[in-house]
Order: sequence, then C-alpha cells, then structure tokens
Amino acid sequence: MTPPLPDPEEVSRGAAVYTSSMLRIYDLYVVGFNNRFVWRCPAEVMLRQYDTHVTGRHLDIGPGTGWYLDHATFPGPRPELTLLDLNPNSLAKAGERVQRYSPELVQADVFSPLPVPGPFESAGANYLFHCLPGTWETKSVAVGNIAARLTDDGVLFGATVLGRDVQHGFLGRRTMARFNASGIFHNTEDDLDGLNAALHTHFREASVDVVGAVALFTAQNRR
Repeated sequence: MTPPLPDPEEVSRGAAVYTSSMLRIYDLYVVGFNNRFVWRCPAEVMLRQYDTHVTGRHLDIGPGTGWYLDHATFPGPRPELTLLDLNPNSLAKAGERVQRYSPELVQADVFSPLPVPGPFESAGANYLFHCLPGTWETKSVAVGNIAARLTDDGVLFGATVLGRDVQHGFLGRRTMARFNASGIFHNTEDDLDGLNAALHTHFREASVDVVGAVALFTAQNRR
C-alpha cells in the first residue's frame, strides 16, 4: 500500500523559505557555518561524495545555490546536468552558477513522478530528505521517484540531518527545534533504520555513514 502523501501546501511552505535574499547568504550560513558548527559535518565531506559518485549524466535534486556542483569534479568537461527543485529561486541561482554546463532546469515536486526523461547515471539529494514532510515511509516515495529515473546500476547519493541516532550539540538542538517549528525541517523522528529501509526498498545496495549529526548515504542498483 502506498503511504499517504503530505499536504502539497506543506511541501510548498518548506520550499518557500529559499527566497532570493536567503539564497544570498546560503553559502555563508548553511554551507559554511551550519555544516561545520551546527551539524558538525563540514561541506568538504559532502563534496567528496560528489567527487566520488557524480557522473557525466547527473540529476541533482534540491541543488541549493549550486555550491557542490560548482566545486565538484565531473568525469568530463561537458556533463549532461539536470537540476530539479520545487523552488524557482533555487533553480535560477544554481542554474546561473553552473551555467558553463548548460544545465536543464526542472521545477517539480519529488513526491510526484519526476518529469525528466533520464535515465541518469547518478543523482544527488543533498540535504533534501530532512526538508520533506512525513515519516520515512512517506519519504520513501520520493526515493522511489528518484530511483525510477536512474539507470539500472545508477547511484543515488546525498546527506541528511537526522533527528535520532545522532548526538546534537547545543547549537544543533536549538536549530533543530527552530527549523522544525517553522516547517523548514521535518526530521525530529528521522532515524538510521528508517533511512536504511527507505533506501533498501528501492535499491539492492545501500550504505550509510554518520558524521556529526549528518547521515551520508549512497544507494545503487535500483530494484
């Protein structure tokens, strides 16, 4: 049975926080300060995931400002790159940043079948799942929609801040409470078992490593 999907308005409210003014400070605040001091997982750790797993035909979901794509080492000079986000501001910002790759920009909701042709050899979902409403059972729908656009041996990789099974420091606890209360995050019950289950539901192979309060995951060989 397919789990109930979140209210579309709730999904839209979470995406709406990424205004043009917020995106101007995103690299300093989220990529820099929050990663290192709040979640205790420096951006360089996640960038290494990109360098390891990104391919020449890549789909990036929730690209933020495009910082990771801008700094990532692609296997060739002209990757086929598609960016997908519900928020047009994020799409425009990230698309402009990596315009040297002529990316395709797609505004869409990951809880619906993704309107991109594929198949892609890799997909990045960095800091996506902790922003999605619902339990891991619900978020698994988004994982399945991404998996459906990958090649049979394609890889999904990314990172998400967990609410359980990790140690949050003082700044982390305060930020978690504030972000969940405002609807930016929906991750107070997100745990390792749920993440693993969501990945293994749609992929034959999956692994998760924890750095600070962040789970870094890879999944390959879709079912």
